[in-house]
Amino acid sequence: MVNRLVLAAVAVMVVLVVAVATYLMYYAGEKAPSSVGALISKVGRTFILLSTAFKNGEEIPRKYTCDGEDLSPPLKWSGAPPETKSYALIVYDPDAPKGIFYHWLLYNIPPDLTSLPEGVPKGAETPYGLQGINDFGALGYGGPCPPPGSTHHYVFMLLALDTKLDIKAGATISDLLKALDGHVLAYAKLVGTYGK
Repeated sequence: MVNRLVLAAVAVMVVLVVAVATYLMYYAGEKAPSSVGALISKVGRTFILLSTAFKNGEEIPRKYTCDGEDLSPPLKWSGAPPETKSYALIVYDPDAPKGIFYHWLLYNIPPDLTSLPEGVPKGAETPYGLQGINDFGALGYGGPCPPPGSTHHYVFMLLALDTKLDIKAGATISDLLKALDGHVLAYAKLVGTYGK
Protein backbone atom coordinates (compact mmCIF):
# COMPACT_ATOMS: atom_id res chain seq x y z
CA MET A 1 0.00 0.00 0.00
CA VAL A 2 2.78 2.40 0.95
CA ASN A 3 4.66 1.57 -2.25
CA ARG A 4 1.59 2.39 -4.32
CA LEU A 5 1.17 5.73 -2.57
CA VAL A 6 4.84 6.57 -3.12
CA LEU A 7 4.62 5.64 -6.80
CA ALA A 8 1.46 7.72 -7.23
CA ALA A 9 3.11 10.69 -5.51
CA VAL A 10 6.19 10.37 -7.73
CA ALA A 11 4.02 10.17 -10.86
CA VAL A 12 2.12 13.31 -9.85
CA MET A 13 5.39 15.15 -9.18
CA VAL A 14 6.80 14.14 -12.58
CA VAL A 15 3.67 15.41 -14.34
CA LEU A 16 3.84 18.70 -12.42
CA VAL A 17 7.55 19.18 -13.18
CA VAL A 18 6.99 18.55 -16.91
CA ALA A 19 4.00 20.92 -16.98
CA VAL A 20 5.89 23.70 -15.18
CA ALA A 21 8.99 23.24 -17.40
CA THR A 22 6.85 23.39 -20.54
CA TYR A 23 5.10 26.52 -19.30
CA LEU A 24 8.35 28.26 -18.39
CA MET A 25 10.02 27.23 -21.66
CA TYR A 26 7.20 28.68 -23.74
CA TYR A 27 6.79 31.91 -21.83
CA ALA A 28 10.53 32.47 -21.58
CA GLY A 29 10.51 32.49 -25.40
CA GLU A 30 12.54 29.30 -25.72
CA LYS A 31 9.98 27.57 -27.93
CA ALA A 32 9.74 28.90 -31.46
CA PRO A 33 6.42 28.93 -33.33
CA SER A 34 6.27 25.87 -35.56
CA SER A 35 5.33 27.76 -38.74
CA VAL A 36 4.55 31.17 -40.18
CA GLY A 37 0.85 30.41 -39.72
CA ALA A 38 1.38 29.83 -36.00
CA LEU A 39 3.42 33.04 -35.82
CA ILE A 40 0.69 35.26 -37.28
CA SER A 41 -2.32 33.45 -35.78
CA LYS A 42 -2.89 36.21 -33.20
CA VAL A 43 -2.03 39.15 -35.48
CA GLY A 44 -5.12 41.05 -36.59
CA ARG A 45 -3.59 43.82 -38.70
CA THR A 46 -2.80 43.39 -42.39
CA PHE A 47 -1.37 45.50 -45.19
CA ILE A 48 -0.86 45.13 -48.94
CA LEU A 49 1.88 43.23 -50.81
CA LEU A 50 1.97 43.21 -54.63
CA SER A 51 4.28 42.25 -57.49
CA THR A 52 4.48 43.66 -60.98
CA ALA A 53 5.55 40.16 -62.15
CA PHE A 54 2.35 38.31 -61.18
CA LYS A 55 -0.99 38.95 -59.48
CA ASN A 56 -2.23 37.23 -56.35
CA GLY A 57 -3.30 33.68 -57.21
CA GLU A 58 -1.67 33.74 -60.65
CA GLU A 59 1.26 31.80 -62.06
CA ILE A 60 4.77 32.98 -61.25
CA PRO A 61 6.70 33.58 -64.50
CA ARG A 62 9.39 31.00 -65.34
CA LYS A 63 12.08 33.68 -65.01
CA TYR A 64 11.66 33.59 -61.22
CA THR A 65 11.87 29.79 -60.90
CA CYS A 66 14.54 27.09 -60.97
CA ASP A 67 13.62 26.49 -64.61
CA GLY A 68 14.51 30.05 -65.53
CA GLU A 69 16.94 32.64 -64.19
CA ASP A 70 15.98 31.94 -60.55
CA LEU A 71 15.69 35.66 -59.79
CA SER A 72 13.60 36.96 -56.91
CA PRO A 73 10.53 38.79 -58.26
CA PRO A 74 9.97 42.52 -57.72
CA LEU A 75 7.74 43.29 -54.73
CA LYS A 76 6.11 46.43 -53.36
CA TRP A 77 3.98 47.09 -50.31
CA SER A 78 1.83 49.77 -48.70
CA GLY A 79 -0.26 50.36 -45.61
CA ALA A 80 2.17 48.99 -43.03
CA PRO A 81 1.89 50.37 -39.47
CA PRO A 82 3.76 53.68 -39.03
CA GLU A 83 5.51 52.29 -35.95
CA THR A 84 7.24 49.55 -37.99
CA LYS A 85 10.94 49.24 -37.07
CA SER A 86 11.86 46.59 -39.67
CA TYR A 87 10.35 43.98 -41.99
CA ALA A 88 10.92 40.28 -42.52
CA LEU A 89 10.01 38.38 -45.68
CA ILE A 90 9.45 34.63 -45.67
CA VAL A 91 8.66 32.77 -48.89
CA TYR A 92 7.46 29.19 -48.58
CA ASP A 93 5.73 26.33 -50.36
CA PRO A 94 3.02 24.70 -48.21
CA ASP A 95 2.43 22.00 -50.85
CA ALA A 96 5.90 20.43 -50.72
CA PRO A 97 5.81 16.60 -50.40
CA LYS A 98 7.68 16.50 -47.08
CA GLY A 99 5.98 19.52 -45.49
CA ILE A 100 6.55 23.27 -45.72
CA PHE A 101 9.58 24.16 -47.87
CA TYR A 102 11.17 27.56 -47.24
CA HIS A 103 12.45 29.37 -50.34
CA TRP A 104 13.58 32.73 -48.95
CA LEU A 105 14.34 34.32 -45.58
CA LEU A 106 15.06 38.06 -45.72
CA TYR A 107 14.99 40.04 -42.48
CA ASN A 108 15.97 43.38 -40.94
CA ILE A 109 14.59 45.02 -44.06
CA PRO A 110 14.85 48.78 -43.37
CA PRO A 111 11.55 50.35 -42.25
CA ASP A 112 11.72 53.11 -44.87
CA LEU A 113 11.70 50.62 -47.77
CA THR A 114 8.41 49.99 -49.57
CA SER A 115 9.71 47.73 -52.35
CA LEU A 116 12.29 45.15 -53.37
CA PRO A 117 13.75 45.08 -56.88
CA GLU A 118 13.93 42.07 -59.12
CA GLY A 119 16.94 39.88 -58.40
CA VAL A 120 17.97 40.68 -54.84
CA PRO A 121 21.61 39.46 -54.55
CA LYS A 122 22.01 36.05 -52.90
CA GLY A 123 24.68 37.07 -50.35
CA ALA A 124 24.34 37.10 -46.57
CA GLU A 125 24.12 40.90 -46.36
CA THR A 126 22.32 43.05 -48.92
CA PRO A 127 21.15 46.69 -49.07
CA TYR A 128 17.67 45.24 -48.45
CA GLY A 129 18.45 43.28 -45.28
CA LEU A 130 20.08 40.07 -44.07
CA GLN A 131 19.37 36.69 -45.61
CA GLY A 132 18.95 33.30 -44.02
CA ILE A 133 19.46 29.76 -45.23
CA ASN A 134 16.63 28.42 -47.38
CA ASP A 135 15.65 24.75 -47.58
CA PHE A 136 17.91 24.29 -50.61
CA GLY A 137 20.73 24.91 -48.12
CA ALA A 138 21.73 28.23 -49.69
CA LEU A 139 21.59 31.91 -48.75
CA GLY A 140 18.94 34.09 -50.35
CA TYR A 141 16.16 33.36 -52.78
CA GLY A 142 15.59 29.93 -54.29
CA GLY A 143 12.74 29.96 -56.79
CA PRO A 144 9.81 27.59 -57.20
CA CYS A 145 10.94 24.11 -58.22
CA PRO A 146 8.09 21.64 -57.75
CA PRO A 147 8.28 17.96 -58.75
CA PRO A 148 7.16 17.17 -62.32
CA GLY A 149 3.43 16.81 -62.75
CA SER A 150 2.43 19.08 -59.88
CA THR A 151 1.42 22.70 -59.33
CA HIS A 152 2.34 24.30 -56.01
CA HIS A 153 1.42 27.50 -54.21
CA TYR A 154 4.18 29.90 -53.14
CA VAL A 155 3.41 32.24 -50.26
CA PHE A 156 5.26 35.55 -49.99
CA MET A 157 4.67 36.65 -46.39
CA LEU A 158 5.90 40.10 -45.38
CA LEU A 159 5.89 40.87 -41.66
CA ALA A 160 5.99 44.37 -40.17
CA LEU A 161 7.89 44.26 -36.87
CA ASP A 162 8.15 46.41 -33.77
CA THR A 163 11.93 45.88 -33.59
CA LYS A 164 15.09 45.18 -35.55
CA LEU A 165 15.93 41.51 -34.99
CA ASP A 166 18.99 40.62 -32.95
CA ILE A 167 20.13 37.73 -35.17
CA LYS A 168 22.96 37.49 -37.67
CA ALA A 169 22.82 36.65 -41.36
CA GLY A 170 22.55 32.96 -42.16
CA ALA A 171 19.71 32.19 -39.75
CA THR A 172 17.60 29.07 -40.16
CA ILE A 173 13.82 29.23 -40.30
CA SER A 174 13.69 28.00 -36.70
CA ASP A 175 16.03 30.80 -35.58
CA LEU A 176 13.99 33.36 -37.48
CA LEU A 177 10.59 32.21 -36.22
CA LYS A 178 11.89 32.28 -32.65
CA ALA A 179 13.28 35.81 -33.08
CA LEU A 180 10.03 37.02 -34.69
CA ASP A 181 7.75 35.64 -31.98
CA GLY A 182 5.92 38.46 -30.21
CA HIS A 183 7.22 41.19 -32.54
CA VAL A 184 4.81 41.03 -35.50
CA LEU A 185 2.65 44.16 -35.80
CA ALA A 186 0.98 43.26 -39.10
CA TYR A 187 1.42 41.03 -42.14
CA ALA A 188 0.88 41.11 -45.89
CA LYS A 189 0.51 38.04 -48.11
CA LEU A 190 0.93 37.41 -51.83
CA VAL A 191 0.45 33.94 -53.31
CA GLY A 192 1.68 32.72 -56.68
CA THR A 193 1.55 29.30 -58.31
CA TYR A 194 3.97 27.30 -60.42
CA GLY A 195 3.87 23.84 -61.92
CA LYS A 196 5.77 21.56 -64.29
